[in-house]
Amino acid sequence: MRRVAGALSPLIPIDRRAQTPLHRQVYDAFRASILERRLHPGQQVPSSRILADELGISRIPILSAYDQLVAEGYFETRLGSGTYVSTSLPDQFTSCAYDGNGASGKTGSGHRSLSRRATALPAFNPPWLFGFGAFSVAQLSLDHFPFRVWSNLLTRHSRKVCVSALRYGDPAGSLEFRQTIATYLRTARAVNCEPEQILVVSGSQQALEIAARVLLDPRDRVWMEDPCYPLARQVMQMAECEIVPIPVDEEGLKVSEGIKRYRKARVAFVTPSHQYPLGTTMSASRRLQLLDWAESNGAWVIEDDYDSEYRYEGMPIASLQGIDRHSRVIYVGTFSKTLFPALRVGYIVVPPDLMDRFVSVRLAMDICPPHLYQAVLTDFIREGHFARLIRRKRMLYSERRNALVSALKDQLDRRVEISGAEAGQRVVVKLARGIQDRVVSRRAAEEELWLWPLSPCYLTDNSSQGFILGFGSTPTDEIPRAVRRLSLLLSQS
Repeated sequence: MRRVAGALSPLIPIDRRAQTPLHRQVYDAFRASILERRLHPGQQVPSSRILADELGISRIPILSAYDQLVAEGYFETRLGSGTYVSTSLPDQFTSCAYDGNGASGKTGSGHRSLSRRATALPAFNPPWLFGFGAFSVAQLSLDHFPFRVWSNLLTRHSRKVCVSALRYGDPAGSLEFRQTIATYLRTARAVNCEPEQILVVSGSQQALEIAARVLLDPRDRVWMEDPCYPLARQVMQMAECEIVPIPVDEEGLKVSEGIKRYRKARVAFVTPSHQYPLGTTMSASRRLQLLDWAESNGAWVIEDDYDSEYRYEGMPIASLQGIDRHSRVIYVGTFSKTLFPALRVGYIVVPPDLMDRFVSVRLAMDICPPHLYQAVLTDFIREGHFARLIRRKRMLYSERRNALVSALKDQLDRRVEISGAEAGQRVVVKLARGIQDRVVSRRAAEEELWLWPLSPCYLTDNSSQGFILGFGSTPTDEIPRAVRRLSLLLSQS
């Protein structure tokens, strides 16, 4: 069998009518690609034979160009391996307008217009966003994750790939996977759904984006909990909606206040089973009041049920969608909080008469979800691994939650108010007046203590100062020490 090139060939324009010799054209093209960072140090280049075949010229000019590039230090050869861009280049790229990350520093002349949607978003990533360690909200425990089982399932489906799995799939997702999700939701979350109502997406964030595109037009009013999940707020800002902040109390969203502020809102976004970030649960009376408002006003309710599997006190809380008798609730769920965030698999339960619109938007965004993880998750759930993992993690998180609450009470005592510890993988502590949570969070990140400030979650100026403290990824015996570090930071603020 003919050997096929493993290295990618750069774009080299060959002009046989030019006065410049062929070997010089090849040399100039490679040198320019290296200086302009299109080829990076250590990157392999094609063999002279393969490149000559691709360019349709003799090997002789290719060999001459390669020899010159080696002599000048742009290329290096490795015995038995091939030719590579040198890892120690002679030029310092002073003649090139490229920054240290390989991106061009040049900008075009004239006005550089951007959309209102893009400029509505924050232009920075705060340091606490994806840190791994004590109190990180973005990370979760992998202590009991069945790595061998997961690896075996991946191997099984990778080895028995069929032709249909390599084609474009159903935009709504694999029917077998949707049947599995429907069975799980009906059993564990009391969701009223059939497989035909489920749309597989890449996490809850894409679910919110699709829902906003289907349900909302620019300048539509949207009720949002205050405080709220910041990335949900950004979705609504991208949709150019007008956000109506609705305060949250111990019973959840204050529906009466929403009606008073703007009865004719198009959508209400809620986290009724475990409010983000405060952790309250919406009472039965508020749920019925919200559904009555939606039905009487022709509005929609987006229910984000992001981590309801983890509850430590009282009975499990059923979904809001499960008591909706008029198909006004769009239910959003994800596997990011139960399995691992990098999985990027979630789902939407859509009223039957809206399914074609949701599928159309999903198709326009990225056609269809990938096949492999759907197949693996189908077996992972049906073979009982998912249910066992949830039970183990629920016990682990309960232990870590108890350790965190106990340490906070022992070491911070009256300096903070603790809430939201009944469920999920985090608690909220509210600070005494005079302490700026963002300032402390930035200082804490320098010491690898990942405190998520509470104040950015608020939509109004009446924000509380505090922290959202994740405990999922922190071992139980490390929690008291992490709280002591937090106590010291607060003492210095």
